[in-house]
Amino acid sequence: MAHEHSHPNERKGAVLCIGVFDGVHRGHQALLAEGRTLADDLGLPLVAVTFDPHPMAVVRPDAAPQNLASLAERRFLLFNAGADDVFVLKFTTEVSGWEPEEFIHRVLADTLKAKAVVVGENFRFGHRAAGSVETLREAGERYGFVVREVTMAADAEPFSSTRVRKAITEGDLAEARRVLGRNYELSGIVVHGDHRGRELGFPTANLLWLGNPAIPADGVYAGWLVTGNKRYPAAISVGTNPQFSGVERRVETYVLDRDDLDLYDREVTVVFVARLRGQMVFEGLESLVDQMHQDVVATREVLNLV
Repeated sequence: MAHEHSHPNERKGAVLCIGVFDGVHRGHQALLAEGRTLADDLGLPLVAVTFDPHPMAVVRPDAAPQNLASLAERRFLLFNAGADDVFVLKFTTEVSGWEPEEFIHRVLADTLKAKAVVVGENFRFGHRAAGSVETLREAGERYGFVVREVTMAADAEPFSSTRVRKAITEGDLAEARRVLGRNYELSGIVVHGDHRGRELGFPTANLLWLGNPAIPADGVYAGWLVTGNKRYPAAISVGTNPQFSGVERRVETYVLDRDDLDLYDREVTVVFVARLRGQMVFEGLESLVDQMHQDVVATREVLNLV
């Protein structure tokens, strides 16, 4: 069984929170908070148990959802939400074939020495999603762990990764923020683009991302570019650049008032705050540059920099 590492307090046991935890949204955070309280009551560490890649990417690759966070980001967010450790089960075709009992025996009981398991309502696991919360409860009686089922946290409707993805693909960053509890971020490496922005007086950082992240709808956004411990206000363009007959979808970020930053080959995070407008085609470069100036003004207003 492939996994990242075992928990140092195995003999003592642990409280486990189980889920894919894509994006670690407010629903996931509520689940972790419940686990944290229980772990503190029992004097045990809280371990977040997650899967990588997303199970759908293995079971039904054609229907695999776009990711809301990389594995590294997910780990950071899970620790931030109260986990003492993160156990990553590498999800393979073999693992997808495990019956519920095998997952419980190998991972929860043998490897992690579960004393309590916290899951969301309607949690399913095992081959063909045959395992339920009731399956866990029955196994818990045999293996010596209790099971706590947590009602999905919600506002008008439940917080979910599906809801976040829909909001992002529609460019509704306010809705994504409501569910995530923070602004949506996209990380990657800055690579060379066409250098047209620099020629127009707006040099941009062209982002190369890894994997299959959710990309906001085409358009222009106000946000931030973060590199190392520096955070810069930025106008962000998402799309194929139809002004120049582009076909490749890109995320290009202009750091306000800066043409002296050398960001090539650096890892950066682009933070999306609000959508300013959709993608447009202009009659000429002069109209395009005028609009870019307007976008910069609008970005300052959104970021409260005026």
